[in-house]
Amino acid sequence: MKSLFKRNILKYGLTLGSAALLLSACGGEESASESGAATEGEDGRTTLEFWSFWGSGSRRDAIEDIISDYNESQEEVTVEYVYQPWGDIWTKSLAAIAGGNAPDVIVQDINSVKQRAEANQATNIQEYLDEDDISENFYPQLWDTVLYEDEAYALPFNTDTQVLFYNKTAFEEAGLDPEDPPSTWAELEEAARALDQGSGDNWEQIGFYPRWNLGADIWALNADNGVSWFNEEGDIRINTPEKVEALEWMLEWQDYYGRDTINQYEAEFGSGVSDPFISGLVAMRGQNINYYTNLLENAPDDFEYGVAPLPEKEEGSGHWSWGGGFVLEIPGNTEHPEESYDFMKYLSSTEVQEQFGMNSFDIMANTEANENLQSHPELDEMGHRIYELADANLDVTTITPVPLNAPDFSSLVNAEIDAAFLGEKSAEEALNDAQEAVENLAE
Repeated sequence: MKSLFKRNILKYGLTLGSAALLLSACGGEESASESGAATEGEDGRTTLEFWSFWGSGSRRDAIEDIISDYNESQEEVTVEYVYQPWGDIWTKSLAAIAGGNAPDVIVQDINSVKQRAEANQATNIQEYLDEDDISENFYPQLWDTVLYEDEAYALPFNTDTQVLFYNKTAFEEAGLDPEDPPSTWAELEEAARALDQGSGDNWEQIGFYPRWNLGADIWALNADNGVSWFNEEGDIRINTPEKVEALEWMLEWQDYYGRDTINQYEAEFGSGVSDPFISGLVAMRGQNINYYTNLLENAPDDFEYGVAPLPEKEEGSGHWSWGGGFVLEIPGNTEHPEESYDFMKYLSSTEVQEQFGMNSFDIMANTEANENLQSHPELDEMGHRIYELADANLDVTTITPVPLNAPDFSSLVNAEIDAAFLGEKSAEEALNDAQEAVENLAE
């Protein structure tokens, strides 16, 4: 029998792809109003416009219920929800800010807060925090992303982290312990070889391939003590020995299976029941922890799987992972920042964060909300396990705000990494060239 939470997810028709980001694009019919700015209604209440990309499914239902509750909880403000399609919301918000008709509150990417703060596209909310400091309600690394020159320009809303999903049935059939997933890169390779079925140009099942769903940047920071392409001081750390070794390791996986095999498998990947993990094409898969909702919706009831932290490079080096997420922001030059902040604070409260997380299975920015969700009575055993792992994994999850002095660095790094996988450069050559290119960009 499906759990109550699973029935709830299916009732709302939540559909999630396997994209790297936590929240996927959702369809919807509602369009933005032309006014954008807050207005005063006939009842004397200030009307605030709230933009997000939650256009359907459980997230849309959850946010509309939350907004309705907020509107009924006080008599000064009415919040109107406006759905903006994924991909359009960012360009539309820039145009609205420039045109003086921006929304009052918007959901924005967590890694680019500093860029908007520097460009005066976001409102400084530090004065409200000075009166009522709620910064300790959030995971510290998420709070750091909203600070520009030591003052806050947003409130964290949700985040994610990358973990390892593995097929327990496949483990048993391969003679592996389904309760003992690989913990190091060496154990991951050993398990993958046991899970592999086939060889040469004829693979029926691939145990694991590190580049499916996880980029080279994630394995690079996993190998390098959680340090991404830039360290906390903003220094460029692309061609470190640890990152070179990580890229060499990934290239060895490609060599083992063969580039043609990898391309062939990727061409067969689909969604729903055609998802390669659900269909059995892949026995272990690195994924955003929110991938659980995809399994809830699409996997058969008898599909047995486990979830574990990403294996560490070697014992004691750390199960480092990567996370993204979203924040709540007041665009620049809005007319009612105090009222907007009050609504943002409401969305960040423990009760509301717990309500949204229960309906969407997102990892919420509010630490207490996540702790409560770990024992929520409507979650099944796996649901509790997922939230427990998410909370623990955030201790080793690196958030990577885009550096102000090199906002377009990723295309330079990715081009060099692609050259390595195409056999045009060695791992060391590729990362040395990437280091030099980004240094030139930063200068």
